[in-house]
Amino acid sequence: MKLSRPEADVYVPGASLPAPGALARTTHLCVAAHQDDIEIMAYAGVAECFGRDDRHFTGIVVTNGAGSPRTGRYASMTDAQMQQVRREEQREAARIGRYNLQLQLAHPSADVKATAHPGVQADLREIFGGCRPQVVYLHQPADKHDTHVAVLLRSIAAMRSLPREQRPTRVLGCEVWRDLDWLVDTDKVALDTSAHPALASELLKVFDSQISGGKRYDLATLGRRAANATFHTSHATDRLSAISWAMDLTPLVQNETLSPLDFALNHVDRLRSDIVARLRQLGA
Repeated sequence: MKLSRPEADVYVPGASLPAPGALARTTHLCVAAHQDDIEIMAYAGVAECFGRDDRHFTGIVVTNGAGSPRTGRYASMTDAQMQQVRREEQREAARIGRYNLQLQLAHPSADVKATAHPGVQADLREIFGGCRPQVVYLHQPADKHDTHVAVLLRSIAAMRSLPREQRPTRVLGCEVWRDLDWLVDTDKVALDTSAHPALASELLKVFDSQISGGKRYDLATLGRRAANATFHTSHATDRLSAISWAMDLTPLVQNETLSPLDFALNHVDRLRSDIVARLRQLGA
């Protein structure tokens, strides 16, 4: 497997196959910006594949983990040391979650945010061209983290560069730095994150550099999933104990003339119409 940066990390837990073979058998693929994003946004895919011989989860982290906040025992670490810590944490998550393959591409965020960085595009095209996943998990276009949105856009561009018959048939945009509870119900894709609750917690706790460093992503993520399940509907009992919301991005991949900006704003417009209709119906 040819990746553009020499420090890119390729990890096949259990080393049962060479990396290209592991990539080729991928059924569930997540392309995320940072270490721990996979475990926050695509746990449904991890859980679907966990312990299965016929389903294979592959995780991709595009950036190098530089610039993360740090306190306590991580406060004095250099950026290079912190990148190594985060790389090892992601490997540990892949081992615990029994991932099929874990790639860390090690690109600086600035390169990812550049519109057409050749290394970023080449790596993503190599990945998408090397597998035929049943479902791809990406960041969502209303996320408020610039690097997340940049990874989304670069991933869409890479998939659009493939022949149409080689593009994934289901692509989902997932919650991290803005949840998707605001979507109208007809636009929501519910991802069941209630399976293997101990695993869900353990995967999040792997990232001690973030948790001890002052960001309780473990508590926040599990709380969001529980809240999504409870507040999904007001007139029925809860069917699931944990849900992550997603947005169906498949039209963006299948139709290269569809603008990601227009696509995102159409979802906002449907929310606005829903608010207007309800208020007018009730006498506003």
